Amino acid sequence: MSRTASGAFSGGLAAFLLLATPAFAAETVISFDVDGQKVIGTLETPDGVSKPPVVLMFHGFSGSRDELPVNNTKEGVFSRSARLLSEAGYASLRIDFRGSGESGGKWADTTFSGQIKDGIAAVDWLKSNESVDAGRISILGWSQGGLVASHVAAARPEVKSVTLWAPVAAPLYTYSAILGADSVNKGLTSAPDVEITSKLPWGVDTTLKASFFKEMATTSPIGAIAAYPGPLQVIVGTQDTTVSPQPASGQVFLNYHNGEERLDIFETDHVFSAFTGPEVIDQKMVPSTVEWLKAHNP
Repeated sequence: MSRTASGAFSGGLAAFLLLATPAFAAETVISFDVDGQKVIGTLETPDGVSKPPVVLMFHGFSGSRDELPVNNTKEGVFSRSARLLSEAGYASLRIDFRGSGESGGKWADTTFSGQIKDGIAAVDWLKSNESVDAGRISILGWSQGGLVASHVAAARPEVKSVTLWAPVAAPLYTYSAILGADSVNKGLTSAPDVEITSKLPWGVDTTLKASFFKEMATTSPIGAIAAYPGPLQVIVGTQDTTVSPQPASGQVFLNYHNGEERLDIFETDHVFSAFTGPEVIDQKMVPSTVEWLKAHNP
């Protein structure tokens, strides 16, 4: 079943987030190895909750585990969301993919398949961690992290639920806009180790090997999510110009997914108005996500 929501939804859940439980959380920096390289993450556990359900969080393209700074706060989108999740009784693990943040590897070597491998390893690490309930793992992915989340869910279909925030649906289309059509064409026709420098829309240069570009044509988050039988939530913003058009780019995940599902649509951009302040994150993104979690991973 699917449902669309525009603007606001049940205000009771936002109040629940503010009033509920544990007021404090413990953060622990953790690591595990993938192909001989360290993946670094932050495990956040709610105080006073034994064996809580846990949400595995995947950051976006060129991001890191705390994600973009939220204006008028001292937190990033993911570090703030993790705190709010803990207040609702959920543990979380947010990781730096290899080549990003504090994890090992080089950014230029980043590929979709490498990040997917990191994500699968993170699920398996959580399954062996005694501070969370290994049978109650959910996945949350933002943008490119949504692409990764779709594939991780296909590889580990036992996860309790999946939530995708503004997920990349069509890699060639989206990254042609982000990296430039000329860079993408060069990447598709060059040897895998050739380095290609592109100027991002926000004015900085980034260098990636052609192997990243080649996977745009062979990676299908839509195909991956079709292999996941569990509950799927997709949240998109009508003002998103990075992963577009919306809400069609969100709806297509539901079109190919078989199982319980929901599409939430809010009047916001690709970063959930983080450059303005925390209101959309606090009042829409996290409450909607927690509502889904409470229904499918209580």
